[in-house]
Amino acid sequence: MRKIISGGFLADKKTYIMSGVGILSAVAAYLVGDTDVFAMLQAIFTLGGIYFLRKSSENKGCEDGKNSRKISE
Repeated sequence: MRKIISGGFLADKKTYIMSGVGILSAVAAYLVGDTDVFAMLQAIFTLGGIYFLRKSSENKGCEDGKNSRKISE
Protein backbone atom coordinates (compact mmCIF):
# COMPACT_ATOMS: atom_id res chain seq x y z
CA MET A 1 0.00 0.00 0.00
CA ARG A 2 2.86 2.36 0.81
CA LYS A 3 4.28 1.89 -2.70
CA ILE A 4 0.96 2.92 -4.26
CA ILE A 5 0.71 6.03 -2.08
CA SER A 6 4.27 7.12 -2.87
CA GLY A 7 3.69 6.77 -6.62
CA GLY A 8 4.99 3.30 -7.35
CA PHE A 9 7.34 2.86 -10.28
CA LEU A 10 6.28 6.24 -11.73
CA ALA A 11 7.20 8.24 -8.61
CA ASP A 12 10.02 10.24 -10.21
CA LYS A 13 8.56 10.38 -13.71
CA LYS A 14 5.55 12.67 -13.23
CA THR A 15 7.16 15.67 -14.94
CA TYR A 16 8.26 13.59 -17.90
CA ILE A 17 4.85 12.02 -18.32
CA MET A 18 3.05 15.36 -18.14
CA SER A 19 5.44 16.92 -20.66
CA GLY A 20 5.01 14.00 -23.05
CA VAL A 21 1.23 14.03 -22.77
CA GLY A 22 1.19 17.80 -23.30
CA ILE A 23 3.31 17.55 -26.44
CA LEU A 24 1.12 14.76 -27.80
CA SER A 25 -2.02 16.78 -27.12
CA ALA A 26 -0.55 19.86 -28.84
CA VAL A 27 0.28 17.81 -31.93
CA ALA A 28 -3.15 16.16 -31.88
CA ALA A 29 -4.89 19.55 -31.58
CA TYR A 30 -2.98 20.75 -34.62
CA LEU A 31 -3.79 17.64 -36.63
CA VAL A 32 -7.49 17.91 -35.77
CA GLY A 33 -7.52 21.58 -36.69
CA ASP A 34 -8.18 23.18 -33.30
CA THR A 35 -4.95 25.23 -33.29
CA ASP A 36 -2.55 26.64 -35.83
CA VAL A 37 1.11 25.72 -36.24
CA PHE A 38 2.35 28.64 -34.10
CA ALA A 39 0.26 27.65 -31.06
CA MET A 40 1.42 24.05 -31.46
CA LEU A 41 5.08 25.05 -31.61
CA GLN A 42 4.70 27.34 -28.61
CA ALA A 43 3.24 24.50 -26.56
CA ILE A 44 5.90 22.04 -27.71
CA PHE A 45 8.80 24.37 -26.90
CA THR A 46 7.33 25.27 -23.50
CA LEU A 47 6.77 21.66 -22.48
CA GLY A 48 10.13 20.63 -23.91
CA GLY A 49 11.77 23.35 -21.84
CA ILE A 50 10.11 22.01 -18.70
CA TYR A 51 11.33 18.52 -19.55
CA PHE A 52 14.94 19.61 -20.05
CA LEU A 53 14.87 21.91 -17.01
CA ARG A 54 13.90 18.93 -14.87
CA LYS A 55 16.51 16.76 -16.59
CA SER A 56 19.28 19.29 -15.91
CA SER A 57 18.34 19.70 -12.25
CA GLU A 58 18.70 15.94 -11.75
CA ASN A 59 22.27 16.01 -13.11
CA LYS A 60 23.51 18.85 -10.86
CA GLY A 61 25.17 16.68 -8.22
CA CYS A 62 26.97 13.44 -8.79
CA GLU A 63 26.86 10.53 -6.39
CA ASP A 64 30.63 10.27 -6.09
CA GLY A 65 30.99 13.83 -4.79
CA LYS A 66 32.38 15.32 -8.00
CA ASN A 67 30.56 17.95 -9.95
CA SER A 68 30.29 16.87 -13.59
CA ARG A 69 29.65 20.44 -14.77
CA LYS A 70 32.82 21.86 -13.28
CA ILE A 71 35.41 22.65 -15.96
CA SER A 72 38.54 23.02 -13.88
CA GLU A 73 39.54 22.57 -10.27
